[in-house]
Amino acid sequence: MSFFKILKKSKKSAARLGILKTSHGLIHTPAFLPCATQATVKSLIPEEIKEIGFEGVLCNTYHLYLRPGEKIIKKLGGLHKFMNWPGPIATDSGGFQVFSLGFGLEQRVGKVLKEKDENNLEQEKIKGQQAKLAQIDQNGVSFTSHLDGSIHRFTPEKSIRIQEDLGADIIFAFDECTSPLASYGYTKKAMLRTHLWAKRCLRVKEKKGQLLFGIVQGGPFKDLRKESARFIGSLPFEGIGIGGSFGQEEMKKTLDWIRPYLPENKPRHLLGIGYLKDLREAIKRGMDLFDCVYPTRLARHGNFLTNKGEMNIFKAVYRLDKTPIMKNCACYTCQNFSRAYLHHLFKAGEILGSRLATFHNLWLMRQFIEEIKQAIKDNKF
Repeated sequence: MSFFKILKKSKKSAARLGILKTSHGLIHTPAFLPCATQATVKSLIPEEIKEIGFEGVLCNTYHLYLRPGEKIIKKLGGLHKFMNWPGPIATDSGGFQVFSLGFGLEQRVGKVLKEKDENNLEQEKIKGQQAKLAQIDQNGVSFTSHLDGSIHRFTPEKSIRIQEDLGADIIFAFDECTSPLASYGYTKKAMLRTHLWAKRCLRVKEKKGQLLFGIVQGGPFKDLRKESARFIGSLPFEGIGIGGSFGQEEMKKTLDWIRPYLPENKPRHLLGIGYLKDLREAIKRGMDLFDCVYPTRLARHGNFLTNKGEMNIFKAVYRLDKTPIMKNCACYTCQNFSRAYLHHLFKAGEILGSRLATFHNLWLMRQFIEEIKQAIKDNKF
């Protein structure tokens, strides 16, 4: 597999260092890809993403299909030219958004659930379910746009065609992401449908220079996860994505279940994972790539990541605090501004507050990954 090379394997865990070669440059793994949902990492310009040190980003197929449309982006030269990002770009299949904005309204489809989310799932089920916006059959999914209520349909073939038009370097097979409340029977049915769709995605893909990743599903069920890992791992994908909705402990168990069945020579992308403790555990279990809106979404609501947890800058205790968010952080935000100033920006509703918070959070994510990489090199992780 000339496009992915493993440089070092840890002696203490399943962690590994690698290089993924794409049509627009290299990604040194393990790596976090900031989410550029609407072809932009919210509040930052491409030069700032490069300054932080990220090599690639992930864009959202569902949102870009609805607005401005993949045909418009293709006419304008593809995503790289459209958003002026010269490095690697990944696009998801659109499946997660179709199900999370449709079926997910019914049963809280999400990636990694916080403890309070897990505790509330059954209560929400009892309270009643919201209107279902997505209709699923063996050929694809019909869904209602969250923008204007118009009806659309995604099939495996259409998802691949959209991603080819967008022109990303890494694309994903269309899959069904089930709710954590789904029964064993339904989860198995959805997994088998995902497998069928995976083969259809492989058959229809035409554009060269794009790496197609298949997606392992199977919910919280050990036998289904193993079966899915074996099946997807046996197909000629360039990489493997791991999808689904996880509790904190379920993620670790799931990765332990499936790792023996994943091809060693293919990159593994754990979709939608961004909590620092989850990244650490996933890298220990041999995962290579990650993406999540978590750090940027936190930033927009005045929450700064620190090595001790999240800091909500809205709290009055920071009104006269002259210290930076983190004393030993080398990011632009921490080198130049106090907690008091950042508190003021957010209280005043100034855009600069979100920009500075986003820069810091992504910087910390990048440094966190780099420290783990060094620990792998030193056989300490």
